[in-house]
Formats: sequence, C-alpha cells, structure tokens
Amino acid sequence: MKKLNKVLLKENIEKRINEHIASGMVGGCAAMVMQDGEVVYKNYFSSEGFDINEKTAFRLASMTKPITAAAVLICIDRGLLDLEDKVSKFVPGFAKMKIGKMNEGALEIVGDAEKEITILHLLTHTSGLGSGDVGNYALSKMTWEKEQSCLREAVEHYSRSALDFEPFSAQFYSAIFGFDVLARVVEIVSGKEYNVFIRENILEPLGMDDTTFTPTDEQRGRLVPMHDYVDGKAVAVDFPVGGMFEGLPLAYFMGGAGLAATMSDYSKFAEMLLNYGEYNGKRIISRELIESMGTPHVPHELMPYSERWGLGVRVIVNDEYKRLPVGAYGWSGAYGTHFWVDPENKITAIYMKNSRFDGGSGAETAAHFEEDVTNSFEA
Repeated sequence: MKKLNKVLLKENIEKRINEHIASGMVGGCAAMVMQDGEVVYKNYFSSEGFDINEKTAFRLASMTKPITAAAVLICIDRGLLDLEDKVSKFVPGFAKMKIGKMNEGALEIVGDAEKEITILHLLTHTSGLGSGDVGNYALSKMTWEKEQSCLREAVEHYSRSALDFEPFSAQFYSAIFGFDVLARVVEIVSGKEYNVFIRENILEPLGMDDTTFTPTDEQRGRLVPMHDYVDGKAVAVDFPVGGMFEGLPLAYFMGGAGLAATMSDYSKFAEMLLNYGEYNGKRIISRELIESMGTPHVPHELMPYSERWGLGVRVIVNDEYKRLPVGAYGWSGAYGTHFWVDPENKITAIYMKNSRFDGGSGAETAAHFEEDVTNSFEA
C-alpha cells in the first residue's frame, strides 16, 4: 500500500479546485478522500450562488448505478437471482427481442436477436438495450405518468423496443434502460418496490440517511443549485420540476439515475465496497460478490481499452490508464459526480458537483481529481 501525503494531497486538490472556482468552470463542489478507514482529506468549495457544506445534497445521476448493482448482488446472495439468468424469466417480454437500426429517422428491424439478454449483460452494458440510436428512438416514444411510480410501465415499454446490437456482441453504455430493468427485476424477485428495497437493504444499514429518490422539503432545500458555465462565468440555472434526474417523475424509482445524496452518505457506500461488502461490522454483500463487482467481465475483444466493465462499475485493467492504479473501480454521473475505490491502496475518493457543464465519465474535473490524488502519494 502506498501512503498518501496529507499535506501534498491538500495542496494538489485545493490548487486545482480553486482554479476551477475562480474561472467559473465550477460553481461549487465537495471532495473527500479516505485511506485505510481514515479521512485524509475533506473540504467544500463555494462561490456566489453556490453555498456548499457537509449537509449539501447532490443529484447522483448515474452514480445511482453502482447502488443498483449492489441491490442485484444482494439478491444473488439470497438465491433470488443469478448473473446468468435470462431477463425473460422475470419479464417475459424480453424473450424474443429484435435488432434494429435507424433509417432516415425511422426504425428498421434488421433481424431477431439470437441470444437472450441476461442479468450479466445488463450489468456490463453488453445487452444492446438502450445503447445507441435505436434506444434513443425508443426513449422518445415513452410517455410518463407523472403522479405514480412508472418503473414497471417503463420496463414493459423497453421490452417492446428493439436492440441496438446482438447481446454480448458489443458494449455500449446503456444510460437508462439497462439498469432500470435491473431495478424492476429486484422488485419482482424481492416483492418490494425498488426504493423500499434499497432503503431497507443498503441505505439504512449503512446509515445513508440523506440518500433518497424523494427528498423531503428539508432535504430539497439542501440540494445544490444546478451550475452552468456561460460567457466565462458560473451561473445557477433552473432544473426541471419533478425527480432528481431531468424532471422525470418523482416516483419513477430509476435504477440508472435518480438518487440524491450528500458526499458523506456516498462515502459510506464506497467504504462498504472497499471493505468487501462490510461496514461498521454489518455484512451488506458477500466478499465474493464484491470481488466480482470489481473484476472485468467484458472481454478485451469487446473493450480493447484501459478500462472495462465490472458489475455496474468501470474497472482499470492496465497501466495505460495513468490516473489510477490497476484494479481501481468506480463510476460517475452526468452532472459531475465521480468516485472510485482503490483496493490496493485502501482508498475511496469522492468528488461532488452538479453542473450542466463538464459532466459524466469524461469530465475534466473528474480527471483532474484522479490526477491530484494519484500525484499525492509519498515518495
């Protein structure tokens, strides 16, 4: 284990973030690093209109996905599911899927899928479901019931849509569809609404009291304003009315997005992953399945890169990725949230912001945060 130099870590992180704040590239953010169970860095950064503190809540967007993956692993631990299970076992509409392509704005069916989608395919973005132009077309045809949970209806709609490619013949990020299907499967096998399942089996055991799909009025008052970068300045912009992801219904308990959380809350989840499924003496997930989560499950032929998909997380697989060591894993959100777990060096790191500018896994702020932590090891 390489030890972090706390003084250097603080210098590296704060120099960069203060530059981002001064330039308007970031309105406000929070950063936290733990090593071997100790908080080695934590701070909050604000600018005019963005008051960030330890109680600030952030929209997680796709950083919801690792929590959904954890829910699936819990169901596997309990014998309710298996990675190789066909999704049609739970939602029959997925038994006979079509492969499609877009042709001048219209959907063209090009054939039948030879393989059925499995739980593993959904966790590794290899299902072909909601993974490209065909998926975007299907999403555009979705209608939402604003006042009630519509996960069930959404997944039934997805089962009637075409795939972008044959399952496990390629990989392409499924931003919404894949993990929403996983959340629906969790509902079916557990007999509980998805939000209730994760609250009872993940959030409450970990003490994640400020992580929710449906913030109270008090929690909503602590949500960070949405930032944008306009004419070289940080500005607060309106966020769509409704849920925590793009104004979709508040009661649409999405598997792929939709949770809000404080940085401290998400740190507890990350620490549970680092401790191989255990937190404060509580076993949440078996060690074996957490090890599987952080293991690449997509072959090199489909992902010839320095990152490959584990179970709901991206995993660093070789030294060509300079910013994190091999074996580190985590994910990001469209609004700029980012985290990783580094088992080799016993590190968890979390960066939180909400912005229309520079979000997702390719965000510059996420890359800088990785660099600044990695460049802070003792010589």
